[in-house]
Amino acid sequence: MTNPLYDALFAPQAGQDRPFMTLPGGDQLSAADFHDTLARFANALRALDVGPGERVAVQASKSPQMLAIYGAAVASGAVFLPLNSAYTPEELEYFITDCGARLLLVDPARISALTPLAEKLGVRLESLGEGGSFDALADTLPASFTPEPRSDDDLTALLYTSGTTGRSKGAMLSQRNLLSNAEALVDLWRFTSEDVLLHALPIFHTHGLFVASNVVLLSRAQMIFLPKFELDQVFAFLPQATTMMGVPTFYTRLLGDARLCRETVDHMRLFVSGSAPLLAETHREWSERTGHAILERYGMTETNMLTSNPYEGARRPGTVGHPLPGVSLRIADPESGAALPQGETGMIEVRGPNVFQGYWQMPEKTAAEFRADGYFMTGDLGMIDDQGYVNIVGRAKDLIISGGYNVYPKEIELVLDDMPGVVESAVIGLPHPDFGEAVVAVLVPDKATPDISAIESGLSDKLARYKQPKAYIVLPELPRNTMGKVQKAALRNDYAAYFKESAQ
Repeated sequence: MTNPLYDALFAPQAGQDRPFMTLPGGDQLSAADFHDTLARFANALRALDVGPGERVAVQASKSPQMLAIYGAAVASGAVFLPLNSAYTPEELEYFITDCGARLLLVDPARISALTPLAEKLGVRLESLGEGGSFDALADTLPASFTPEPRSDDDLTALLYTSGTTGRSKGAMLSQRNLLSNAEALVDLWRFTSEDVLLHALPIFHTHGLFVASNVVLLSRAQMIFLPKFELDQVFAFLPQATTMMGVPTFYTRLLGDARLCRETVDHMRLFVSGSAPLLAETHREWSERTGHAILERYGMTETNMLTSNPYEGARRPGTVGHPLPGVSLRIADPESGAALPQGETGMIEVRGPNVFQGYWQMPEKTAAEFRADGYFMTGDLGMIDDQGYVNIVGRAKDLIISGGYNVYPKEIELVLDDMPGVVESAVIGLPHPDFGEAVVAVLVPDKATPDISAIESGLSDKLARYKQPKAYIVLPELPRNTMGKVQKAALRNDYAAYFKESAQ
Protein backbone atom coordinates (compact mmCIF):
# COMPACT_ATOMS: atom_id res chain seq x y z
CA MET A 1 0.00 0.00 0.00
CA THR A 2 1.22 3.50 -0.80
CA ASN A 3 0.68 6.86 0.90
CA PRO A 4 -1.14 8.80 -1.85
CA LEU A 5 -0.91 12.32 -0.42
CA TYR A 6 2.74 11.98 0.57
CA ASP A 7 3.59 10.41 -2.78
CA ALA A 8 1.95 13.25 -4.71
CA LEU A 9 2.94 16.30 -2.64
CA PHE A 10 6.09 15.56 -0.67
CA ALA A 11 8.05 12.64 -2.13
CA PRO A 12 8.84 14.60 -5.35
CA GLN A 13 10.67 17.24 -3.28
CA ALA A 14 13.29 14.71 -2.07
CA GLY A 15 16.75 15.22 -3.52
CA GLN A 16 15.71 18.15 -5.69
CA ASP A 17 18.14 21.08 -5.55
CA ARG A 18 15.67 23.45 -7.21
CA PRO A 19 14.48 26.42 -5.12
CA PHE A 20 11.29 25.71 -3.22
CA MET A 21 10.81 28.57 -0.79
CA THR A 22 12.07 32.16 -0.58
CA LEU A 23 12.09 33.49 2.97
CA PRO A 24 11.48 37.09 4.13
CA GLY A 25 15.19 37.91 4.35
CA GLY A 26 15.73 36.71 0.80
CA ASP A 27 17.31 33.34 1.67
CA GLN A 28 16.13 30.35 -0.32
CA LEU A 29 15.29 26.87 0.89
CA SER A 30 15.69 24.08 -1.64
CA ALA A 31 13.13 21.34 -2.14
CA ALA A 32 15.74 18.82 -0.96
CA ASP A 33 16.43 20.71 2.27
CA PHE A 34 12.72 21.04 2.95
CA HIS A 35 12.22 17.30 2.48
CA ASP A 36 15.20 16.52 4.71
CA THR A 37 13.56 18.53 7.50
CA LEU A 38 10.24 16.77 6.85
CA ALA A 39 11.91 13.34 7.08
CA ARG A 40 13.69 14.20 10.33
CA PHE A 41 10.42 15.51 11.74
CA ALA A 42 8.66 12.27 10.75
CA ASN A 43 11.36 10.30 12.56
CA ALA A 44 10.90 12.57 15.59
CA LEU A 45 7.16 11.84 15.60
CA ARG A 46 7.94 8.14 15.53
CA ALA A 47 10.46 8.58 18.37
CA LEU A 48 7.71 10.25 20.43
CA ASP A 49 5.34 7.33 19.76
CA VAL A 50 3.07 9.39 17.53
CA GLY A 51 1.84 6.73 15.15
CA PRO A 52 -0.84 6.41 12.47
CA GLY A 53 -4.12 7.96 13.54
CA GLU A 54 -2.62 9.85 16.49
CA ARG A 55 -3.42 13.58 16.55
CA VAL A 56 -0.64 16.19 16.36
CA ALA A 57 -1.83 19.67 17.36
CA VAL A 58 0.29 22.61 16.24
CA GLN A 59 -0.03 26.19 17.42
CA ALA A 60 3.03 27.88 16.00
CA SER A 61 4.13 30.82 13.91
CA LYS A 62 4.14 30.44 10.15
CA SER A 63 7.51 28.99 9.19
CA PRO A 64 9.11 26.33 6.99
CA GLN A 65 9.11 24.10 10.07
CA MET A 66 5.35 24.36 10.47
CA LEU A 67 4.84 23.37 6.85
CA ALA A 68 7.35 20.53 7.28
CA ILE A 69 5.49 19.12 10.30
CA TYR A 70 2.37 18.95 8.14
CA GLY A 71 4.33 16.85 5.64
CA ALA A 72 5.81 14.77 8.45
CA ALA A 73 2.34 14.03 9.82
CA VAL A 74 1.19 12.92 6.36
CA ALA A 75 4.26 10.70 5.97
CA SER A 76 3.84 9.11 9.40
CA GLY A 77 0.08 8.66 9.14
CA ALA A 78 -0.60 11.04 12.02
CA VAL A 79 -3.59 13.39 11.94
CA PHE A 80 -2.56 17.03 11.57
CA LEU A 81 -4.43 19.68 13.58
CA PRO A 82 -3.29 23.27 12.89
CA LEU A 83 -4.55 25.83 15.42
CA ASN A 84 -4.90 29.58 15.17
CA SER A 85 -1.87 31.24 16.75
CA ALA A 86 -4.19 33.71 18.52
CA TYR A 87 -6.02 31.08 20.58
CA THR A 88 -5.73 31.45 24.35
CA PRO A 89 -4.86 28.53 26.68
CA GLU A 90 -8.53 28.28 27.62
CA GLU A 91 -9.50 27.93 23.97
CA LEU A 92 -6.71 25.44 23.36
CA GLU A 93 -7.98 23.28 26.19
CA TYR A 94 -11.19 22.56 24.31
CA PHE A 95 -9.44 21.55 21.08
CA ILE A 96 -6.80 19.39 22.77
CA THR A 97 -9.37 17.67 24.95
CA ASP A 98 -11.85 17.14 22.13
CA CYS A 99 -9.37 15.62 19.66
CA GLY A 100 -7.31 13.71 22.24
CA ALA A 101 -4.01 14.96 20.85
CA ARG A 102 -0.92 12.98 21.79
CA LEU A 103 1.47 15.84 20.96
CA LEU A 104 1.18 19.62 21.11
CA LEU A 105 3.80 21.67 19.25
CA VAL A 106 4.08 25.40 20.00
CA ASP A 107 6.50 28.30 19.57
CA PRO A 108 9.43 28.14 22.04
CA ALA A 109 8.25 31.37 23.68
CA ARG A 110 4.92 29.76 24.65
CA ILE A 111 6.28 26.68 26.42
CA SER A 112 6.18 28.14 29.94
CA ALA A 113 2.67 29.56 29.51
CA LEU A 114 1.28 26.26 28.20
CA THR A 115 3.12 23.81 30.44
CA PRO A 116 0.36 23.85 33.13
CA LEU A 117 -2.26 23.12 30.48
CA ALA A 118 -0.22 20.27 28.98
CA GLU A 119 0.28 18.73 32.43
CA LYS A 120 -3.42 19.06 33.21
CA LEU A 121 -4.44 17.35 29.96
CA GLY A 122 -1.64 14.80 29.86
CA VAL A 123 -0.47 15.85 26.40
CA ARG A 124 3.20 15.84 25.38
CA LEU A 125 4.37 19.45 24.87
CA GLU A 126 7.34 20.31 22.64
CA SER A 127 8.52 23.52 20.97
CA LEU A 128 8.76 23.92 17.21
CA GLY A 129 10.97 26.39 15.36
CA GLU A 130 14.40 27.88 15.82
CA GLY A 131 15.76 26.71 19.16
CA GLY A 132 12.83 24.35 19.67
CA SER A 133 13.05 21.05 21.52
CA PHE A 134 11.29 19.18 18.72
CA ASP A 135 13.79 20.53 16.18
CA ALA A 136 16.67 19.54 18.46
CA LEU A 137 15.37 15.97 18.64
CA ALA A 138 14.86 15.87 14.88
CA ASP A 139 18.43 17.07 14.25
CA THR A 140 19.73 13.88 15.85
CA LEU A 141 17.71 11.67 13.50
CA PRO A 142 18.19 10.56 9.86
CA ALA A 143 17.01 12.66 6.91
CA SER A 144 15.29 9.66 5.39
CA PHE A 145 11.96 8.10 6.26
CA THR A 146 9.83 5.28 4.89
CA PRO A 147 6.26 6.61 4.87
CA GLU A 148 3.49 4.70 6.57
CA PRO A 149 1.09 2.98 4.17
CA ARG A 150 -2.19 4.89 3.97
CA SER A 151 -5.35 4.66 1.92
CA ASP A 152 -7.41 7.35 0.20
CA ASP A 153 -9.97 7.26 3.00
CA ASP A 154 -7.56 7.50 5.92
CA LEU A 155 -8.03 10.55 8.13
CA THR A 156 -5.28 13.10 7.47
CA ALA A 157 -6.30 16.39 9.08
CA LEU A 158 -8.72 17.89 11.58
CA LEU A 159 -9.75 21.50 11.06
CA TYR A 160 -12.05 23.05 13.62
CA THR A 161 -14.84 25.32 12.47
CA SER A 162 -15.32 28.73 14.05
CA GLY A 163 -18.09 27.60 16.37
CA THR A 164 -20.15 30.81 16.11
CA THR A 165 -23.36 28.84 16.67
CA GLY A 166 -22.15 26.44 19.35
CA ARG A 167 -19.20 24.16 20.02
CA SER A 168 -16.43 24.21 17.44
CA LYS A 169 -16.61 21.08 15.31
CA GLY A 170 -13.60 19.16 14.00
CA ALA A 171 -13.99 18.60 10.27
CA MET A 172 -12.35 15.29 9.32
CA LEU A 173 -10.42 15.50 6.04
CA SER A 174 -9.05 12.42 4.32
CA GLN A 175 -6.17 11.91 1.92
CA ARG A 176 -8.66 11.82 -0.98
CA ASN A 177 -10.35 15.03 0.18
CA LEU A 178 -7.08 16.97 0.07
CA LEU A 179 -5.46 15.40 -2.96
CA SER A 180 -8.52 15.53 -5.23
CA ASN A 181 -8.93 19.23 -4.53
CA ALA A 182 -5.26 20.05 -5.14
CA GLU A 183 -5.37 18.16 -8.44
CA ALA A 184 -8.49 20.03 -9.58
CA LEU A 185 -7.04 23.45 -8.69
CA VAL A 186 -3.62 22.86 -10.29
CA ASP A 187 -5.38 21.95 -13.52
CA LEU A 188 -8.03 24.68 -13.38
CA TRP A 189 -5.65 27.50 -12.44
CA ARG A 190 -2.86 26.26 -14.78
CA PHE A 191 -0.12 25.95 -12.16
CA THR A 192 3.24 24.62 -13.40
CA SER A 193 6.79 24.30 -12.10
CA GLU A 194 7.46 27.74 -13.62
CA ASP A 195 5.15 29.46 -11.13
CA VAL A 196 6.17 31.40 -8.04
CA LEU A 197 3.35 32.00 -5.56
CA LEU A 198 3.45 35.01 -3.25
CA HIS A 199 2.24 33.32 -0.05
CA ALA A 200 1.26 35.79 2.70
CA LEU A 201 -1.64 33.76 4.15
CA PRO A 202 -1.63 31.99 7.52
CA ILE A 203 -1.19 28.21 7.35
CA PHE A 204 -3.47 27.22 10.22
CA HIS A 205 -6.39 27.66 7.81
CA THR A 206 -7.51 25.70 4.75
CA HIS A 207 -6.77 28.63 2.38
CA GLY A 208 -3.08 29.01 3.18
CA LEU A 209 -2.42 25.33 3.87
CA PHE A 210 -4.64 23.11 1.76
CA VAL A 211 -5.15 25.49 -1.17
CA ALA A 212 -2.01 27.59 -1.52
CA SER A 213 0.63 25.19 -0.17
CA ASN A 214 -0.83 22.00 -1.63
CA VAL A 215 -1.11 23.58 -5.08
CA VAL A 216 2.54 24.66 -4.96
CA LEU A 217 3.70 21.25 -3.75
CA LEU A 218 1.69 19.31 -6.33
CA SER A 219 2.76 21.49 -9.28
CA ARG A 220 6.45 21.59 -8.17
CA ALA A 221 6.21 25.38 -8.14
CA GLN A 222 8.01 27.76 -5.80
CA MET A 223 6.66 30.14 -3.20
CA ILE A 224 7.67 33.33 -1.46
CA PHE A 225 6.81 32.42 2.12
CA LEU A 226 5.98 35.59 4.04
CA PRO A 227 4.95 35.44 7.73
CA LYS A 228 2.01 37.80 7.13
CA PHE A 229 0.67 40.38 4.71
CA GLU A 230 2.76 43.54 5.05
CA LEU A 231 2.59 46.08 2.23
CA ASP A 232 6.26 46.99 1.92
CA GLN A 233 7.29 43.35 1.96
CA VAL A 234 4.65 42.39 -0.61
CA PHE A 235 5.72 45.15 -2.98
CA ALA A 236 9.36 44.13 -2.51
CA PHE A 237 8.68 40.53 -3.53
CA LEU A 238 6.00 41.04 -6.20
CA PRO A 239 8.60 41.32 -9.00
CA GLN A 240 9.71 37.73 -8.24
CA ALA A 241 6.18 36.27 -8.22
CA THR A 242 3.86 35.04 -10.96
CA THR A 243 0.76 34.41 -8.82
CA MET A 244 -0.79 35.53 -5.55
CA MET A 245 -3.58 34.14 -3.38
CA GLY A 246 -5.19 36.38 -0.82
CA VAL A 247 -8.24 37.44 1.12
CA PRO A 248 -10.19 40.55 0.05
CA THR A 249 -8.35 42.68 2.62
CA PHE A 250 -5.08 42.06 0.74
CA TYR A 251 -6.52 43.60 -2.40
CA THR A 252 -8.15 46.59 -0.72
CA ARG A 253 -4.87 47.40 1.04
CA LEU A 254 -2.93 47.15 -2.19
CA LEU A 255 -5.46 49.40 -3.90
CA GLY A 256 -4.93 51.94 -1.14
CA ASP A 257 -1.23 52.20 -1.98
CA ALA A 258 0.00 54.48 -4.78
CA ARG A 259 2.68 51.94 -5.74
CA LEU A 260 0.06 49.65 -7.27
CA CYS A 261 -0.19 50.22 -11.01
CA ARG A 262 -0.12 48.24 -14.23
CA GLU A 263 3.66 48.28 -14.33
CA THR A 264 3.86 46.82 -10.82
CA VAL A 265 1.92 43.67 -11.72
CA ASP A 266 2.28 43.49 -15.50
CA HIS A 267 4.37 40.30 -15.19
CA MET A 268 1.85 38.50 -12.95
CA ARG A 269 -0.20 35.59 -14.28
CA LEU A 270 -2.97 35.22 -11.71
CA PHE A 271 -4.54 36.83 -8.63
CA VAL A 272 -6.94 34.65 -6.59
CA SER A 273 -9.25 35.80 -3.80
CA GLY A 274 -11.17 33.76 -1.25
CA SER A 275 -12.10 33.10 2.40
CA ALA A 276 -14.53 36.04 2.39
CA PRO A 277 -16.69 37.74 -0.26
CA LEU A 278 -14.88 40.13 -2.58
CA LEU A 279 -16.83 43.33 -3.12
CA ALA A 280 -17.81 43.85 -6.75
CA GLU A 281 -16.42 47.37 -6.47
CA THR A 282 -13.02 46.01 -5.40
CA HIS A 283 -13.08 43.64 -8.38
CA ARG A 284 -13.84 46.49 -10.80
CA GLU A 285 -11.33 48.90 -9.27
CA TRP A 286 -8.59 46.26 -9.39
CA SER A 287 -9.27 45.57 -13.06
CA GLU A 288 -9.22 49.26 -13.94
CA ARG A 289 -6.04 49.91 -11.98
CA THR A 290 -4.00 46.84 -12.92
CA GLY A 291 -5.50 45.32 -16.04
CA HIS A 292 -5.97 42.03 -14.13
CA ALA A 293 -9.29 40.45 -13.20
CA ILE A 294 -9.17 38.84 -9.77
CA LEU A 295 -10.27 35.20 -9.84
CA GLU A 296 -12.74 34.66 -7.00
CA ARG A 297 -13.52 31.17 -5.75
CA TYR A 298 -15.64 29.62 -3.01
CA GLY A 299 -14.93 26.95 -0.45
CA MET A 300 -15.23 26.07 3.20
CA THR A 301 -13.45 24.08 5.88
CA GLU A 302 -15.60 20.99 5.35
CA THR A 303 -15.25 20.84 1.59
CA ASN A 304 -12.04 22.56 0.52
CA MET A 305 -12.77 24.45 -2.71
CA LEU A 306 -16.15 24.05 -4.38
CA THR A 307 -16.34 26.58 -7.21
CA SER A 308 -14.12 28.94 -9.15
CA ASN A 309 -14.45 31.64 -11.72
CA PRO A 310 -12.78 30.48 -14.94
CA TYR A 311 -9.13 30.89 -15.78
CA GLU A 312 -10.17 31.64 -19.35
CA GLY A 313 -13.47 33.41 -19.72
CA ALA A 314 -15.37 36.03 -17.78
CA ARG A 315 -14.52 36.39 -14.10
CA ARG A 316 -17.76 37.97 -13.04
CA PRO A 317 -17.79 40.38 -10.09
CA GLY A 318 -20.03 39.26 -7.27
CA THR A 319 -20.02 35.60 -8.31
CA VAL A 320 -17.88 32.61 -7.39
CA GLY A 321 -17.98 30.91 -10.78
CA HIS A 322 -18.78 27.32 -11.63
CA PRO A 323 -18.45 24.06 -9.66
CA LEU A 324 -15.01 22.47 -9.84
CA PRO A 325 -14.55 19.34 -11.95
CA GLY A 326 -15.81 16.37 -9.95
CA VAL A 327 -17.98 18.52 -7.68
CA SER A 328 -21.75 18.24 -7.93
CA LEU A 329 -23.56 21.37 -6.73
CA ARG A 330 -27.26 22.08 -6.49
CA ILE A 331 -29.55 24.73 -5.06
CA ALA A 332 -32.18 23.11 -2.86
CA ASP A 333 -35.10 24.01 -0.68
CA PRO A 334 -33.57 24.24 2.82
CA GLU A 335 -36.41 22.29 4.42
CA SER A 336 -37.22 19.53 1.94
CA GLY A 337 -33.97 19.27 0.03
CA ALA A 338 -35.85 19.41 -3.28
CA ALA A 339 -33.75 20.86 -6.09
CA LEU A 340 -34.84 24.36 -7.13
CA PRO A 341 -34.97 25.78 -10.66
CA GLN A 342 -32.15 27.92 -11.98
CA GLY A 343 -32.44 31.49 -10.75
CA GLU A 344 -34.16 30.64 -7.46
CA THR A 345 -32.47 31.12 -4.08
CA GLY A 346 -31.93 28.19 -1.74
CA MET A 347 -29.38 26.14 0.15
CA ILE A 348 -26.12 25.33 -1.62
CA GLU A 349 -25.60 21.56 -1.37
CA VAL A 350 -22.56 19.68 -2.66
CA ARG A 351 -21.22 16.20 -3.21
CA GLY A 352 -17.81 15.04 -4.39
CA PRO A 353 -14.40 13.60 -3.45
CA ASN A 354 -13.51 16.89 -1.74
CA VAL A 355 -16.32 16.72 0.82
CA PHE A 356 -15.19 15.86 4.35
CA GLN A 357 -15.86 12.61 6.20
CA GLY A 358 -17.90 14.22 8.96
CA TYR A 359 -17.41 15.93 12.32
CA TRP A 360 -15.03 14.40 14.84
CA GLN A 361 -16.95 12.40 17.45
CA MET A 362 -20.24 14.04 16.45
CA PRO A 363 -22.13 11.36 14.49
CA GLU A 364 -25.54 12.93 15.09
CA LYS A 365 -24.36 16.36 13.93
CA THR A 366 -22.73 14.75 10.90
CA ALA A 367 -25.90 12.89 9.97
CA ALA A 368 -27.94 16.09 10.31
CA GLU A 369 -25.71 17.92 7.81
CA PHE A 370 -26.02 15.37 4.98
CA ARG A 371 -29.00 14.52 2.79
CA ALA A 372 -29.91 10.88 2.24
CA ASP A 373 -28.34 10.98 -1.24
CA GLY A 374 -24.97 12.14 0.14
CA TYR A 375 -25.21 15.88 -0.50
CA PHE A 376 -23.69 18.08 2.20
CA MET A 377 -25.74 21.10 3.26
CA THR A 378 -23.23 23.95 3.30
CA GLY A 379 -25.36 26.39 5.28
CA ASP A 380 -24.82 28.95 2.52
CA LEU A 381 -27.71 30.39 0.53
CA GLY A 382 -27.15 30.93 -3.16
CA MET A 383 -28.52 30.87 -6.67
CA ILE A 384 -27.24 29.90 -10.10
CA ASP A 385 -27.70 32.63 -12.68
CA ASP A 386 -28.57 32.34 -16.36
CA GLN A 387 -24.90 31.84 -17.27
CA GLY A 388 -24.33 29.06 -14.76
CA TYR A 389 -22.35 31.14 -12.27
CA VAL A 390 -22.94 30.51 -8.58
CA ASN A 391 -23.93 33.58 -6.56
CA ILE A 392 -23.65 33.52 -2.75
CA VAL A 393 -26.60 35.25 -1.10
CA GLY A 394 -25.48 34.69 2.49
CA ARG A 395 -25.41 32.19 5.31
CA ALA A 396 -28.66 30.43 6.15
CA LYS A 397 -28.26 31.57 9.74
CA ASP A 398 -28.00 35.16 8.45
CA LEU A 399 -31.37 34.94 6.69
CA ILE A 400 -33.74 37.60 8.07
CA ILE A 401 -37.46 36.87 8.40
CA SER A 402 -39.13 40.24 8.80
CA GLY A 403 -42.89 40.43 9.03
CA GLY A 404 -43.12 36.97 7.48
CA TYR A 405 -40.95 37.87 4.49
CA ASN A 406 -37.57 36.27 3.76
CA VAL A 407 -34.86 38.91 3.37
CA TYR A 408 -31.44 37.97 1.98
CA PRO A 409 -28.77 40.33 3.38
CA LYS A 410 -26.47 40.09 0.37
CA GLU A 411 -29.08 41.62 -1.93
CA ILE A 412 -29.32 44.70 0.29
CA GLU A 413 -25.56 44.91 0.87
CA LEU A 414 -24.90 45.06 -2.87
CA VAL A 415 -27.19 48.07 -3.17
CA LEU A 416 -25.80 49.78 -0.06
CA ASP A 417 -22.19 49.29 -1.15
CA ASP A 418 -22.93 51.27 -4.31
CA MET A 419 -24.28 54.23 -2.34
CA PRO A 420 -22.17 57.41 -2.20
CA GLY A 421 -20.14 57.62 0.99
CA VAL A 422 -20.46 53.91 1.87
CA VAL A 423 -17.22 51.92 1.91
CA GLU A 424 -18.93 48.65 2.84
CA SER A 425 -21.94 47.32 4.68
CA ALA A 426 -23.26 44.38 6.66
CA VAL A 427 -26.99 43.73 6.93
CA ILE A 428 -28.30 41.85 9.95
CA GLY A 429 -31.63 41.02 11.54
CA LEU A 430 -32.31 42.24 15.07
CA PRO A 431 -35.25 41.39 17.38
CA HIS A 432 -38.19 43.73 16.82
CA PRO A 433 -41.54 43.85 18.69
CA ASP A 434 -43.64 44.26 15.54
CA PHE A 435 -41.72 42.48 12.77
CA GLY A 436 -40.08 39.65 14.73
CA GLU A 437 -36.83 40.66 13.11
CA ALA A 438 -36.02 44.02 11.60
CA VAL A 439 -33.54 44.66 8.82
CA VAL A 440 -30.61 46.72 10.12
CA ALA A 441 -27.73 48.09 8.04
CA VAL A 442 -24.29 48.45 9.59
CA LEU A 443 -22.29 50.93 7.52
CA VAL A 444 -18.62 51.78 7.23
CA PRO A 445 -18.53 55.30 5.72
CA ASP A 446 -15.75 57.14 3.95
CA LYS A 447 -16.42 60.10 6.24
CA ALA A 448 -17.48 60.44 9.84
CA THR A 449 -21.16 61.19 9.29
CA PRO A 450 -22.86 59.54 6.31
CA ASP A 451 -26.01 61.11 4.88
CA ILE A 452 -28.53 58.51 6.03
CA SER A 453 -31.47 60.36 4.53
CA ALA A 454 -29.80 60.30 1.11
CA ILE A 455 -29.11 56.57 1.50
CA GLU A 456 -32.74 55.92 2.47
CA SER A 457 -33.93 57.90 -0.52
CA GLY A 458 -31.58 55.98 -2.80
CA LEU A 459 -32.97 52.66 -1.61
CA SER A 460 -36.60 53.57 -2.06
CA ASP A 461 -36.76 52.70 -5.76
CA LYS A 462 -34.23 49.85 -5.62
CA LEU A 463 -35.66 47.59 -2.91
CA ALA A 464 -39.12 46.53 -1.80
CA ARG A 465 -40.12 48.30 1.36
CA TYR A 466 -39.88 45.20 3.55
CA LYS A 467 -36.22 44.88 2.53
CA GLN A 468 -35.30 48.43 3.41
CA PRO A 469 -33.43 48.82 6.71
CA LYS A 470 -35.41 49.94 9.72
CA ALA A 471 -32.24 51.35 11.28
CA TYR A 472 -28.65 52.25 10.42
CA ILE A 473 -25.60 51.74 12.61
CA VAL A 474 -22.34 53.45 11.67
CA LEU A 475 -19.01 51.88 12.64
CA PRO A 476 -15.41 52.71 11.71
CA GLU A 477 -14.93 49.10 10.59
CA LEU A 478 -16.75 45.78 10.58
CA PRO A 479 -15.68 43.02 12.98
CA ARG A 480 -13.80 40.28 11.13
CA ASN A 481 -12.09 37.01 11.91
CA THR A 482 -8.48 36.28 10.98
CA MET A 483 -9.43 35.35 7.41
CA GLY A 484 -11.37 38.56 6.83
CA LYS A 485 -14.92 37.22 7.18
CA VAL A 486 -17.39 39.68 8.66
CA GLN A 487 -18.60 38.39 12.02
CA LYS A 488 -22.33 39.01 11.79
CA ALA A 489 -22.97 36.91 14.87
CA ALA A 490 -20.89 39.41 16.87
CA LEU A 491 -22.91 42.30 15.45
CA ARG A 492 -26.19 40.60 16.27
CA ASN A 493 -24.99 39.95 19.80
CA ASP A 494 -23.69 43.49 20.35
CA TYR A 495 -26.91 45.13 19.14
CA ALA A 496 -29.47 42.51 20.22
CA ALA A 497 -31.30 45.04 22.42
CA TYR A 498 -31.17 47.87 19.88
CA PHE A 499 -34.91 48.26 19.30
CA LYS A 500 -35.77 47.55 22.93
CA GLU A 501 -33.43 50.33 24.04
CA SER A 502 -34.68 52.67 21.31
CA ALA A 503 -38.24 52.29 22.59
CA GLN A 504 -37.27 53.38 26.09
